Amino acid sequence: MVNILSVAIGAGFGLVGAVFGAWFTARRQDRMWLREQKLKAGVGFNSAVVQLIDHLRDTRLGDDGAGANELAGRLQEARSALYLLCADDTVDLADALARRVWSSRSSEGRDDRRAEHRETEELLRRFTRQLRQEIART
Repeated sequence: MVNILSVAIGAGFGLVGAVFGAWFTARRQDRMWLREQKLKAGVGFNSAVVQLIDHLRDTRLGDDGAGANELAGRLQEARSALYLLCADDTVDLADALARRVWSSRSSEGRDDRRAEHRETEELLRRFTRQLRQEIART
């Protein structure tokens, strides 16, 4: 009787250990997946923003047809992924950056518009730092 009780207790502990190990592994895999998705969305958003900024230095959004519109579409797609995956602070910075880029005008050598582009690039740096911190916390 004592042997059966010892075996049952040992089996119970083994089962609890296996369940806990499976739960811990699943949570770790979920965090890794979320981190990877945030990184992919952030890279897509950043690259679209940078390409649009470079494009808009010389022209206005929509002036060249499909090129700028494709970049704007990629930006919106990545921004939508950020909405689903990231915290409010990161999403707010992404919104501000997207609005700023969409309202950008060609610099055409004007100092005031060059300053506007520099401010946009600073906002991009702030967004990147915020996203990097969020990914590190995931």
